Amino acid sequence: MLNLASSFVRYGLQIDLVLGKAWGSHIKKVPPEIRLVDLKASGFLSTTKALMRYLRQERPVVLLSALHYANEIALLAKRFAGVSTRVIVSEHNTFSIAIRRTSISKRRFLPFFVRYFYPWADAIVAVSEGVAKDLAQNTGLPIESIQTIYNPIITPEIFVKAKEPLDSPWFTSGEPPVILGVGKLEVQKDFTTLIRAFARIRQTRPARLMILGWGPDLPKLEALVQELGLEEDVSLLGYVDNPYPYMARADVFALSSKWEGFGNVLVESMALGTPVVSTNCKSGPAEILNNGQYGLLAPVGDSDALAEAIINILANGSKPVSPTWLDRFTSDRIAQKYIETFAI
Repeated sequence: MLNLASSFVRYGLQIDLVLGKAWGSHIKKVPPEIRLVDLKASGFLSTTKALMRYLRQERPVVLLSALHYANEIALLAKRFAGVSTRVIVSEHNTFSIAIRRTSISKRRFLPFFVRYFYPWADAIVAVSEGVAKDLAQNTGLPIESIQTIYNPIITPEIFVKAKEPLDSPWFTSGEPPVILGVGKLEVQKDFTTLIRAFARIRQTRPARLMILGWGPDLPKLEALVQELGLEEDVSLLGYVDNPYPYMARADVFALSSKWEGFGNVLVESMALGTPVVSTNCKSGPAEILNNGQYGLLAPVGDSDALAEAIINILANGSKPVSPTWLDRFTSDRIAQKYIETFAI
């Protein structure tokens, strides 16, 4: 969303970033050209009321929302505020898989909310073709009512940030190749499979595995590393504010997810020239890699197949990614597509 907002500013739009509560590590990344609006609200009803007040006071031309229940809140607030603001809702995850990890009540009501409320939107956007098809199949929305617009991943800033110095002996000349994983340490990202794949790789050649991210699975992953005797060759670095120097210097980037909405880190690594391997999960990786043309795909949860794919890349490299292909993921091009959807 910050990438989009920054591109909108370059196109001459005045942007408010409206948050129920303004907190978290990304707040400091909001550019000064973007006005940060903190509704200071929590919970469905209080946030809806706060957003209604904002809409009546500011009368924005367009409101772009993302995720649940922000999408539902945006649609309800517009309806009850009685304003002419166009509301665009965006779906960022594979709906049918994501709701399996929620409470029983959410699994029951979310499809109903989407089916009932989303038709109120002026446009519905999905971040991949797979997300669009899944949303239609599991909510009853017509597939033709959903527009696919990829995430705005490639920005000028990532190339600048990738050149920042990196204080890690693993990336010095003569050291074994480094396999990199980045993401929240949770079930969705399935770093357990990546660690098990790495254990097999280590049986065939010297290598190292570095994982950037934080999350609830950290103790389990640390225990697995110890169980497999990989303490010397696996580094769980935690949250890193700037992952791009690691991506640019890694020998292979590996995504081991059970499911995705898109797979931003794949695009970032490809843009920085790093070969990539990914599970062929729903939804996004196959689209990003052009069905395996620009990186190898392995079955979900198959550590042996993931290991073989990584070994293949380490031995043979991968096909260079066409600049024309990468252009579809640039922030300014994606911003243009959203502006066309805004109809302003």
